[in-house]
Parts: sequence; structure tokens; C-alpha cells
Amino acid sequence: MRPQIIDRSRDQEFMRLALDLAAQGAALGEVPVGAVLVQHGQVIGQGFNRPIIDSDPSAHAEMVAIRAAAKAASNYRLPGSTLYVTLEPCSMCAGLIVHSRVARVVYGALEPKAGIVQSQGQFFSQGFLNHRVMFEGGVLAEECGVILSEFFKARRAKA
Repeated sequence: MRPQIIDRSRDQEFMRLALDLAAQGAALGEVPVGAVLVQHGQVIGQGFNRPIIDSDPSAHAEMVAIRAAAKAASNYRLPGSTLYVTLEPCSMCAGLIVHSRVARVVYGALEPKAGIVQSQGQFFSQGFLNHRVMFEGGVLAEECGVILSEFFKARRAKA
């Protein structure tokens, strides 16, 4: 397998797409998290949080995007791909990222309660994993945090 060449110049472009997806989820009453999976410079999967809409606790943005990408690629492995997600992944999503062989994860805002990449642990650095995932946080972090803050502020105002 060839080593992955990282093109950081497009990170913000793909994160903006993930933010657009997060806004779509928010409009439907879902927690606004969006995800885009890119392979060879092309978007092959995307999604937003939809556990309420789908009555599926596993329907996190990352899960939706990876499922769509695997179907598009006709492969349960996604080597050389990069996942862009507006919020630091949780443990469920981090496990899926490893199992699907995503090469790199780029996320926006930290998730201080349940983020497992940096906030509550360094999952991708664990020695027992059979796949190494590169990661980078903080891409458009302010914008990613604002959409979440505004969503929860509006939800509290309604309550």
C-alpha cells in the first residue's frame, strides 16, 4: 500500500461541507454534527447525525458517512481515505474508523465529555489496535463549536 499524501490545503473545504451537513441535521432537530469521507480527492460518503430520525442510536454522522462510502466503494475497507467530522469522534465511531481502515480523521470542535481522540483518551494511539489512524483536530473549530452552542442554546430556550 502506498503511503498517504496529505493535502491539508483542502481540509477547510471539506470541513465546510461537513458544517453544511451539520446544519441540515440541526434543521431536522438532530444534534448538528456532519461528516464527509474523501478518497483520492473525491467525496464518497457523507452524512449528519440522525439517531432520532432513524430511531437508531448508532446513526452518528461518522457512521452514516462511512456506511455510504463503503457502499459507494463496494468495499468495507476504505484505505487512503480521510474522514472530516465537525466534532471529535466518540468511542463507537472511533472503533468504526479503525475497522473500516480510514487513514486519517480531521475534526473540528473538541468533545470534552465523550471525545475519545484527545479529550477523554487517545484511542487511536492504543498499542492493541491493528490499524493506525492519523488525526488532526481543530480545523474550523470555532465554526464547528458555534453551530453546536447555538443548537443547544435554542433547545434550552424552548424547554
